[in-house]
Amino acid sequence: MSRLIAAFLFSIFSTAWAQDYPGKPITMIVPFPPGGVADIVGRPLAASMEKTLKQPVVVTNRTGAGGAVGMTAAAKAAPDGYTVLMTLSSISIFPVSDPINGKAAPYELTDFAPIALLTADPTVLVVRADSPYKTIQEFIAGAKANPGKINYSSSGVYGTLHVAMEMFANAAGIKLFHVPYQGGGPALTALLGGQVEALASGPAAAAAQMKGGKVRALASWSTERLKLLPDIPTFKELGYKDVEFYIWAGMVVPAATPAPIQQKLREAVRAAVKDPTFSGAMEKVGSPIDYRDAPEFKKYWDADAARLKAALQKIGKVEDKK
Repeated sequence: MSRLIAAFLFSIFSTAWAQDYPGKPITMIVPFPPGGVADIVGRPLAASMEKTLKQPVVVTNRTGAGGAVGMTAAAKAAPDGYTVLMTLSSISIFPVSDPINGKAAPYELTDFAPIALLTADPTVLVVRADSPYKTIQEFIAGAKANPGKINYSSSGVYGTLHVAMEMFANAAGIKLFHVPYQGGGPALTALLGGQVEALASGPAAAAAQMKGGKVRALASWSTERLKLLPDIPTFKELGYKDVEFYIWAGMVVPAATPAPIQQKLREAVRAAVKDPTFSGAMEKVGSPIDYRDAPEFKKYWDADAARLKAALQKIGKVEDKK
């Protein structure tokens, strides 16, 4: 009986609390540096959400460990609606990869509640425009002829871009040299600057360089060819049926955040998606909006997390070479 009373009182208080929410600025944690997918999606979304919430939504880049630092901070934040996380699909990686490497998981997926999915871009394998590799077949042949010599950048060890490349390398039977950076933006900069030879990139983050002729796309991790790159084959059509990877961007909150507050955030995101400020920003970077409210996002997330878990277990422990 006491539990029922406590639940009833919590429901009353949380509803009253939500009526006054938000009463101060909201912090949106982006666990990667500026220039990556999460940042490209998060900043215009925050600007659009402010119009509905009538409070500033302040983007804070909490970087480190391929995104795990910011994600862990969000998981441990007070569940009061004043901390939200703009995360990528790599949120599903660390609860699996850390135990594989003998470490305690920094958080569990059950520590979060989904608010909305915003975008879901497949990764694309890109090299510089002056690269000797003009096709994915040439790239694979070069890697087989020189095991461990072709290097690639990523957003961090076991981050989104790292796992995508290892998934491909494992399926193709090649060895590549991994050079981790602190986010997708720095990883792309390293490719453009000649520090590395390849990158698994989100189309949005690399779109300007593709259009400017600075990089060449060789293949994508999608199930079908991208409208942005209709001439680029998918790994699936090349015979690598298990090589599928999406960098999705979505907003989540600590799991214990009261349902009425979650509902207000869901409504704010729904309105933001229709706002020209956000939709125009996504169109400009070539990243189609793939909006899904919390229930649909949860189903999508669960399926993606299961696929990533199977891939990680197949890849196993990956040495961090620096």
